[in-house]
Amino acid sequence: MNLLDLPVPLWGETLSQYGEVPYRGRQISHWVFKKLVTDLSQMTNLPLSSRALPPGNLSFDLPEVVTSETSVDGTRKIALRLHDGPIIESVLIPRKGRMTLCLSTQAGCGIGCRFCRTAAMGLIRNLGVSEILGQWIEAMRLLVREGWGEREGPPIDHIVFMGMGEPLANLDVLIPAIRTLTHPDGVGLSPRRITVSTSGLVPKIDLLGRANLGVQLAVSLCAPTDELRREIMPVGRVYPIGEILDVCRRYPLRNRERVTFEYVLLSGVNDSREQARLLGRLLAPFRSKVNLIPFNPFPGSPFGRPSDQTVALFAEILAGFHITATVRKSMGPDVLAACGQLAREHQTMVHALEKGDPST
Repeated sequence: MNLLDLPVPLWGETLSQYGEVPYRGRQISHWVFKKLVTDLSQMTNLPLSSRALPPGNLSFDLPEVVTSETSVDGTRKIALRLHDGPIIESVLIPRKGRMTLCLSTQAGCGIGCRFCRTAAMGLIRNLGVSEILGQWIEAMRLLVREGWGEREGPPIDHIVFMGMGEPLANLDVLIPAIRTLTHPDGVGLSPRRITVSTSGLVPKIDLLGRANLGVQLAVSLCAPTDELRREIMPVGRVYPIGEILDVCRRYPLRNRERVTFEYVLLSGVNDSREQARLLGRLLAPFRSKVNLIPFNPFPGSPFGRPSDQTVALFAEILAGFHITATVRKSMGPDVLAACGQLAREHQTMVHALEKGDPST
C-alpha cells in the first residue's frame, strides 16, 4: 500500500491497523511533505517500532528520475520512469524568484490535438495519485539539493496541470491529488495557485466544479469556429464551442476570478485578423481572459510559429473587444520543455522491457 495514494487525513487511520497511534500519520506526513523524506527508517522522531513497519505493506514508492535537462532560460525538464516502464515528464519554470511546476496526469495522451507533440505518443495509461505527487516530491528534492531553502517561502509556489495528458480524463485521480496538494498536512498550497488545463471535456468540467476544489480553470480553445476546431482538435467533434462556453459559465469562480482560454497560434491556420475578430465577438460577453501561445515547433510538426507582429496584432484586436489577452513566453524550447513539446519516444523501450531485454 502506497500511503501517497491515500488522502492525508486517512493516514492515521491506516497506520492504526498496524498498531500505531493515529497521530503517527500526521508525523509521517510532515516528514514526507515538509522534509521530503520517504524512508521510514530516517524519520528520527518516530519510535523504532514505527520506523520498522513492514515495508511490504506500506511504502512511499516514487517514479524514478531518469534525466533532468536545463534550458538556457533556467527551465528544467524532468523525465521520470514509472514502475511499469513508461516515462513521463514534468517541468520546472522559473518565475520571479520562485518556480511553477507543470505536472503530468497521464503517460501520453489520447485527445489527439494536432499541435501537441504528446499526442503522437497516444495514451499509454493514467497516472496514480502517488505518481502525480511523486513528481512534486522529486522536483522539490532537486531544488533543495541545489540550495533552494524555505526561508522566504517554498521554491514551488504555483502548480499547473498542463504536462502530459488530459487532466480531466483522469479526474478520479486528479481530485484526490489536488486535495493532498492543498491540505495543510500535505503540500499546503493555496487552491488559487493551482491551474487545471483541459481540452474541453464538458461533463468533466462540471464535475471538477462540483468538487469545490477552488482551483483555476484553463480551457484550450484554439479556434473561433467549430469547423476549424474540429480540424486541429478532434475533441471538438464531441464538444462544440457553445457547450464549452456554457459549462465554463457554470464553473464556480470567486470575485475577480476568470476562466482562462488558451489559444495556440498556428501560422496561417488560426492567426488571421478575421479569426481574431471572431474570437473577440465570441468571448466579449464572457468573464474570461485569453492566453495566447505562439506555437512551439517540434520535429515532424505540420505547423509553423507565427511572427511576433502577427501575435501582437492578434492580441491588439482582442483588446479592442475589451478582452484581457496575454502572450505566453516560450520557456525551455531548446530542451523541448515548452507548451505542447512534451513527449518521450519510449514505446520501443516498453516493449523491450516486456520481452525482458536487459539492454533497455
